[in-house]
Amino acid sequence: MRLGLFFCTAAALLLLAAQHRAPEYDEAYSIFLTAGHARPAWPQGVFTAGSVRGLYAGWAGFGRIARDLRAGDVHPPLYFWALEMWRQIAGPSWLAARGLSVLFSLGTLALLARLAVAAEVPVLPTLGLTLLSYGFAYTGIVARGFALAQMLNMAGVLALFLATRRGGWRWALAGGVALGAASFTNYLAVFTGAAALLWLAGARWRALPVALAGFALFLPLDAWFFLAQRGSRVGQFAVFSFPHAVMLLAKDGGAAMFGGLPVYAGRFGVPVALAVLGLSLAALACVARRRHARAGLFALLALATPCGLLALGVVFHNTPIEIRYMAFAMPWMALLLAPALPRPLLGVMLAVQGCAIAGLIFAPATMQPQGLAARAAAAYPGALVLVPFGNDGVGIPGPFIAAAPDDMRIELLRPGMAMPPGAVLANIKADDASRAAVAKLGCAALLCRLPGAGGQADEQ
Repeated sequence: MRLGLFFCTAAALLLLAAQHRAPEYDEAYSIFLTAGHARPAWPQGVFTAGSVRGLYAGWAGFGRIARDLRAGDVHPPLYFWALEMWRQIAGPSWLAARGLSVLFSLGTLALLARLAVAAEVPVLPTLGLTLLSYGFAYTGIVARGFALAQMLNMAGVLALFLATRRGGWRWALAGGVALGAASFTNYLAVFTGAAALLWLAGARWRALPVALAGFALFLPLDAWFFLAQRGSRVGQFAVFSFPHAVMLLAKDGGAAMFGGLPVYAGRFGVPVALAVLGLSLAALACVARRRHARAGLFALLALATPCGLLALGVVFHNTPIEIRYMAFAMPWMALLLAPALPRPLLGVMLAVQGCAIAGLIFAPATMQPQGLAARAAAAYPGALVLVPFGNDGVGIPGPFIAAAPDDMRIELLRPGMAMPPGAVLANIKADDASRAAVAKLGCAALLCRLPGAGGQADEQ
């Protein structure tokens, strides 16, 4: 009964976040890739938002998705293939695309409950700590491959765990296949898979060759995509510095658990950050003092992603550390914490996480500006709205136009373009090209009305 109530609450919470949060930059790549045009052909000159809704629909096919990914992206195709099939069933809307991630997240929670039972860890505390982790909830609703990779990793670890308990090569093979499929969804999922296989080598080494065989099925496919893509996003991350990387791991790891609470607190941000740090240290002290029999496995899985990201930084001389990547560690952290935290501290943890999730759903500070700018521009009915084209016409125009009313008049701001008098500029600086374009106009507000002949500039 209580478990059923939890899953109903989890579904409602994730769907609320999926519906309320503004569209995001990376999600536009998912939408247009599966619609059959990875780089949409926006009209030249002025057009209305309603006239281009068709660009968000359509079906690409598995082959075209694979070719487009190899030509200009940095992700493997499994999630995008699943998304295309889902959009044919549920429709082409942005919310429908996010709904698939919500389903995968609920699947992860169901598998996590099964693993908690098998490992003799309190189920509801584990599920609550996971669901209310900012990183899990955020990646669990966006139209990207994180939620599917998380679910496949959870399925793989559960299968390997059962292989050590029940024996039989089928569980080991299923676990290896699921972990390999996770890497074919998101390359960074391979860190969890490697850690799980390392644990299996010590727990039941006879099952390791079968699990490795299942995992290895996907490695050639991963390599075929990765080797073609490795030069696609040069400069995406900052140059690697070990102290900076460690600081980011601590900062984004805390944010993956507790969100942007110091940001929401405004001038009280420093005390709130110190309080969250104290809560984190108290929780880790409980883990060390009340060590669960499976704590070694869960600690290994929780550390796999941050250690893997640090290793990537050393190898590729950049810093690929973000909250959404640290989210891969959250279910394993929950499995570590749930059996160790006394009830009062567990209640405090869940309450603080709940405040962070409220911020995820409602706080503009956690949202990207494209959708917010579209809503603000709607306050100028009939005005021409200039929207930065951005690096490639996907991540900025896509979310903005998706959130705009059908009758909004739009023109994409391209290099060297003459400014129409009296137009409203959507001051969105989400990539290098948009920052440069907006800087030329000298605008610093979310929206600014460009002066016409003899007109006055006004800002909002």
